[in-house]
Amino acid sequence: MRARGLGTRLAAPTLKTAYTTATAPLCRPFLPISTARRCSSCISSSSSSHAPAPPSHRQASMSSDGPWGAWQVQPSKFTQLVVSSMQELYPEALADKAWDNVGLLVGNTETDALNKKPVVLVTNDLTFQVAIDAISKSASVIVSYHPFIFSGLKSITTKDPQQATLLQLAKAGVAVYCPHTAVDAAPRGLNTWLADVVAGPHPSTRSVAIPCASAPESHSPAGYGALGHFSGEPVALPEILKRLASRLGGLRHVMVASPVGASVASTTVRSFGVCAGSGYDVLKNADVDLLVMGETSHHSALRAIQQGKTLVQVFHSNSERAYLGEVMRPSLEDLLRKTVPEAEVVLSEYDKDPFTILDVNEIA
Repeated sequence: MRARGLGTRLAAPTLKTAYTTATAPLCRPFLPISTARRCSSCISSSSSSHAPAPPSHRQASMSSDGPWGAWQVQPSKFTQLVVSSMQELYPEALADKAWDNVGLLVGNTETDALNKKPVVLVTNDLTFQVAIDAISKSASVIVSYHPFIFSGLKSITTKDPQQATLLQLAKAGVAVYCPHTAVDAAPRGLNTWLADVVAGPHPSTRSVAIPCASAPESHSPAGYGALGHFSGEPVALPEILKRLASRLGGLRHVMVASPVGASVASTTVRSFGVCAGSGYDVLKNADVDLLVMGETSHHSALRAIQQGKTLVQVFHSNSERAYLGEVMRPSLEDLLRKTVPEAEVVLSEYDKDPFTILDVNEIA
């Protein structure tokens, strides 16, 4: 894929306008220090007429009628609907929770939702630009395939790009849900779709590379990585490569590691294994002719070709992104509209693979 700059789809002034709007002070029911509960001596020595009026909503009422606090904060009903819909499509039990971090990672409130549209923005990676894109669209929720938060945070400051993005989203009241390996393992998930792309019109028998032991009965059989064996004649490798490039967004380049002495033009494939993203560890023991993944290491590629296998990598997010637009977006929108007819699921303008492959002869 020829990667495009951010300004290709949305002009820079528009992005700056969206950023200015997103970072401007928002009308939020934050509690000023001057209105916090004080001791009797403080109350007697200060005039209550100088204190700001208490918020009128019930989530942070500072009236003296009774106890009040964080337990009164109400989560957004639309966000809850998005979460339950995503879990219906991709149960969190499918995720590899030994290392992955899936689920609702950033919440928002019913008060936040009052200023938002029932819009969900889907992205492969949640960058700062994607966050501003969501805010400018008045989206209530971002569904980011890759987890926005992987490990614990001991502070949240603007010194770290991820944390700066998190601060923008929290201030704007935008929730973030991340499904990741639950999407990978689902029977109608990412890797099944990628295997369909490789197989094309040719019938094949399928299995999973690593079964998911925690899969609910409603989503079985499930597992990580997909294996396929063509039922008929072997399929030409160039045909598979062209189909991959087309279905994964019109890629102009793919990387192929072939056994020494083999020719891509004359290679045929009887069996294959696919795993989106960094997929080699999932597929390394698969007894197949062709391995297709987003990315792998130099040494993994050497090991594969020494085993007589052909390995194809298309860059990490290129192996994932097309599925989000072709399958996840419409599936989620259909579920949401059963409850909220005006709900809309859109793709981010700024989600793209970070790498651009350059022909040095074309550099000015």
